[in-house]
Amino acid sequence: MTDNAKWYVVHTYSGYENKVKANIEKIVENRGLAEEVLEIKVPMQEVLETKDNKKKLVMRKVFPGYVLINMVMNDDTWYVVRNTRGVTGFVGPGSKPVPLSTEEVKAMGIEVGLPTIDCEVGDNVKVTSGPLENFIGVVEEINLEKQKIRVLVSMFGRETPVELEFGQIEMLS
Repeated sequence: MTDNAKWYVVHTYSGYENKVKANIEKIVENRGLAEEVLEIKVPMQEVLETKDNKKKLVMRKVFPGYVLINMVMNDDTWYVVRNTRGVTGFVGPGSKPVPLSTEEVKAMGIEVGLPTIDCEVGDNVKVTSGPLENFIGVVEEINLEKQKIRVLVSMFGRETPVELEFGQIEMLS
């Protein structure tokens, strides 16, 4: 069944993206549609913002007013998504939802399939970006679903657990 799942773009009221995501997730759970609505994303990116001469990293929506949904399109799932508060409709001609092509999905930075990481618990890694750049740590936990990794970094003489994205570390040889 999940082989038929494709990514669709849903238009929402501006500022309602996260509410729409949460509402659809709740309805999917309540109606047992987890096999048909696989993933809902509000793509975010880090942006360096300058305010009062201070630079700050903030998370911004990549496509304000849009939510991406990986789902099997059928009458039930269409109805659930289309009638969620904050949703104005699917993107496509008329009201016919058009799935994104594999190329479009990749271009939007959506991972197709779960990412892999070539380290394991206990490995030594180096932090390559963020406030702890160049710190060395030991992998404590790997969460493939959230694409996060917990590393014990030695700071001020004590081990401190730090949660990082997969792209923020590199293996030490």
